[in-house]
Amino acid sequence: MPLQSNSTGRTASAAINTQMDGRSFEQLRQECLQRRVLFEDPDFPAADSSLFFSQSVPVRMEWKRPTEICTKPKFIVGDANRTDICQGQLGDCWLLAAIASLTLKKDALARVVPHDQDFDHRYAGIFHFQFWQHNKWLDVVVDDRLPTVRNQLIMLHSASNNEFWSALLEKAYAKLHGSYESLKGGSTMEAMEDFTGGVGEMYDTKKASGDLFSIMKKALDRGSMMACSIDISSSAESEAKLSNGLVKGHAYSITGLQEINFRGRKVKLIRVRNPWGQVEWNGPWSDNSKEWDYVDRAEKNRILQHSTEDGEFWMDFEDFKASYDKVEICNMTPDALTDNTKRHWEVQLFEGEWIRGSTAGGCRNFIDTFWTNPQFKLELVDADDEDDVCSVVIALMQKNRRRLRKEGMDLQTIGFAVYEAPNDADQQGKDFFRMHASKARSKTYINLREVSERFTLPPGRYLLVPTTFQPHHEADFLVRIFSEKKVSALEMGSDVDADLPEPPPPSAPEDETDEEKTLRKLFEEVAGRDQAISVRELQQILNGVLSTRREIKFDGLSLHTCHNIINLLDVDNTGKMEFQEFKVFWEKMKKWIMLFLSFDTDRSGTMSSYELRSALKAAGMKLNNRLLQLLALRFADDNYTIDFDDYLNCIVRLENMFRVFQAMDTHHKGRVNINMLQFLILSMSV
Repeated sequence: MPLQSNSTGRTASAAINTQMDGRSFEQLRQECLQRRVLFEDPDFPAADSSLFFSQSVPVRMEWKRPTEICTKPKFIVGDANRTDICQGQLGDCWLLAAIASLTLKKDALARVVPHDQDFDHRYAGIFHFQFWQHNKWLDVVVDDRLPTVRNQLIMLHSASNNEFWSALLEKAYAKLHGSYESLKGGSTMEAMEDFTGGVGEMYDTKKASGDLFSIMKKALDRGSMMACSIDISSSAESEAKLSNGLVKGHAYSITGLQEINFRGRKVKLIRVRNPWGQVEWNGPWSDNSKEWDYVDRAEKNRILQHSTEDGEFWMDFEDFKASYDKVEICNMTPDALTDNTKRHWEVQLFEGEWIRGSTAGGCRNFIDTFWTNPQFKLELVDADDEDDVCSVVIALMQKNRRRLRKEGMDLQTIGFAVYEAPNDADQQGKDFFRMHASKARSKTYINLREVSERFTLPPGRYLLVPTTFQPHHEADFLVRIFSEKKVSALEMGSDVDADLPEPPPPSAPEDETDEEKTLRKLFEEVAGRDQAISVRELQQILNGVLSTRREIKFDGLSLHTCHNIINLLDVDNTGKMEFQEFKVFWEKMKKWIMLFLSFDTDRSGTMSSYELRSALKAAGMKLNNRLLQLLALRFADDNYTIDFDDYLNCIVRLENMFRVFQAMDTHHKGRVNINMLQFLILSMSV
């Protein structure tokens, strides 16, 4: 489903209210002030369900307002800065590292943490914060009741006992994702993008180019947010402290880069912060290391700024690369960090779904279903200024997975591939991908919320295929395509149409073939004196004929299917079928049987639901992904197969719907739009 394209760098749009009753922060606050009550959030109550979804609360805990915790609470003391962020009992260091980076970017901070709220002026126990989610800014309202034990905050808190902006920000982010527990474990990039709507890039410190320091320095100068971490080989290593003071599987924020003079040479240093607010690097250039004794006093004071055990420390950049494995950078624009060019970027956005049985085809390893994934055609017409190639950043994001954790779901392993595209606008089939190699792809499939890559491609037409790694794995996704010049983009296979020519008139009795004569005899044996058959009599005839077809897995046609067949052919509205109508139907039936057998690729007597698009296309009907997903959910079984009865039921009802639509379109002289057709088809999937 395409979304409206726009250019990066435009004025931020107004945030959308997320409260269930639709009221805004200001409306709720004003109502509380008029009633002289403190706000209590019905959407995120002060209850155990807001804390955990998989366990009970392990300690005796009380929800308290800041006014009950200290005498003079403040929203922000002085300026919001990185020392205001100290981790509590929740394993969300990834979020805290992102908040610490956010404090270095004041304009972004002012959007996420609006300053129109405090404990001193118009206080009503209500606060609000803004987050970017799937190309929309959301305004999230919370009350100020916070979880405490013995009058101490147990989640994120400030180093100042009377400052509460960071604790309330964490609560709002927890509400956005359903609970505090939903924030356990994650990638710092995820939160950095939610704070900015920016574009993420990942660097492996062991494989990065020699100019990684310059790249990171440029990122910091441009206002990018950065974080780093040390990989773990098993969950047992998570947050294990090393002898050098660093912690494995733990997210750190990067807050500064400097080059200084040391014993007659330039040394590159990097400043890193542990969101715990303590536990620091104890190697060279740590707070009290001897290296600082050889640095000019004024420069030392400027850089260290009276450092204490506050979780922030300096390291030699070479030690940093040797110690850390991953650097995450969230850029405010897609500008490359490897050159000095600042560009004007265009962005195209698409939403889609991977639904098992229809559009969850898995990666290229699963060629039989890979082609059924959503496909997007990109046309790169104009090369970049002063270049003969097109710069493109593709970012694939899976949606709402953190909120779905309470339902037992987690992040899918995702990636994408890019192919040179043919000229037609149809969904490309299995044979295309057998014969063509990808021109670009994501470096790896990984279970992160977003996978993004930067490419330079010559002008031309390309096909983007986003996928999960395994087939049948479901998720909603968003694709963002950034380019210097505007890209023409569309979703493939989005047409809904049918080419259903009127069947030829049935032959006269004297011209009937041997097959037709046999059918007439059978028909007359079953039909009554009116020489017409009812639904049950049609069922008897068809089950008798089809039961001899061993290549079809067959338990008999249902009355429901036979009723739909009569609806399709009953031109005189008698509720019965005469033999001439039956002959027309039988010609259709032979074609449908042939199609069913041709798409029964494993000769199981059933058809894979992933082949439904191809089978319907061969029958003259085109459906978009949304409708195919609904039909697969309606007619496929748990093994993603469709038996002959469900196949016939589906194809007969579809032809019925298309003919109804065509009749309506003729009657209304073309004024019946495609949405009406989709409505008719949707109604049959229930």
